[in-house]
Amino acid sequence: MNYPDTYYSRTLTERKERPALSGSVDCDTVVIGGGLAGLTTALQLARAGQKVVVLEAKSVGFGASGRNGGFVSAGYATGVEQIARMSSAETARQLYLMSIEGVDFVRDTIARLGISGADPVDGVTSVMRYDDGAGMRSHASEVRRMYGQQLEYLDMVRVRQNLKSARYFHGLRDRKAFHIHPLNYLRGITDEIERLGGVICENSPAVSTDLAPYRKQVRTSNGAVIARTVVFATGGYTGRLNPRLKRAMLPIATYVMVSEEAPQLIASAITTRDGIGDNRRAGDYYRLVDGGRRLLWGGRITTRSASTAGLVQELRREMTNTYPQLRDLKTELAWSGLMAYARHLMPQIGEMQPGVWHCTAFGGHGLNTTAIGGKVVAEAILGQSNRHHLFTPFGLDWAGGVAGLAVAQLTYWKLQAQDWWRERAA
Repeated sequence: MNYPDTYYSRTLTERKERPALSGSVDCDTVVIGGGLAGLTTALQLARAGQKVVVLEAKSVGFGASGRNGGFVSAGYATGVEQIARMSSAETARQLYLMSIEGVDFVRDTIARLGISGADPVDGVTSVMRYDDGAGMRSHASEVRRMYGQQLEYLDMVRVRQNLKSARYFHGLRDRKAFHIHPLNYLRGITDEIERLGGVICENSPAVSTDLAPYRKQVRTSNGAVIARTVVFATGGYTGRLNPRLKRAMLPIATYVMVSEEAPQLIASAITTRDGIGDNRRAGDYYRLVDGGRRLLWGGRITTRSASTAGLVQELRREMTNTYPQLRDLKTELAWSGLMAYARHLMPQIGEMQPGVWHCTAFGGHGLNTTAIGGKVVAEAILGQSNRHHLFTPFGLDWAGGVAGLAVAQLTYWKLQAQDWWRERAA
């Protein structure tokens, strides 16, 4: 199987390999990209009776979809206030509600399909690294009023009961958010698409397209798919096949490490199964995996290829600064993956031309937003809704190329500095 060496690839519950495309195939819709967005789109179309073909260049979930932190929680890569400035207050409200719907979709899909290997664990807690309990309580009250979202405020005593760190002050717990094994989730979806008659072709990179109005064709090295509709869902691994899409996103690398098996040592620092993320603008996230026997810790971004080993040292430094008692916890495995970011930090979802759709750029907040993105694209293709228009303000703007990558890296460093200063002042 064509996967990088990650905790997820090592703990797959099934290892079925799917053949590459060979010859010519006719279908209703061809989806390019076998990640979360593409497979969710294909699943919804197959459920509606469409004949669907998915072309994946490597193996399903090869990219960031199968390498991420596994957190399923509401929201986008940017905040509601910024979304409202780019669109309107009502659009921002509806989009946030859709992100909650995305969380529900993933949970319901796991239950409906019986994807036991997804291993959902309830609860995600956001912790604050400076003292502003009033601000956290106010935020909890606001999201309850606006969206009906129930966030539980945790004072410092309760936070430090579960997280033995002097770095943390307050927290907000979302009991409806959860964390999962994303690669097993994806492969469960893939099995269902095939059960419904869909075709998944791995090791089948699309090399060219003919996007004529009535009869579209996507070619690979060994075959071609003829379809009425094409969906591009290529994320951070978007290549030259679609220049307009490629120029509209920035590939950003993020890094994850998993510890050795050391349940007692880990329990000296962390006694909750909640997924944890801090409130910093350049923060880290972590959770217990393997039944609490290992710690998965992620964070840091770079805009160009970097040494994973070097970035792991930074992650370890952050981990031990937060939890000095974990200084002897060894890192067993580390990896990186490419996320797609747009300049506006919102998903890019819509119809590029008649019958040609895109669903990409989820900016590191993809498990819920890819679900809702794939769902609304499928709804539009099927004529069931026009909810994709909510994403119209967040178009395929040029991301700036090399200069855009440089600005993104400088912005990240600036956020790190602001985080450091804010915590030092506290």
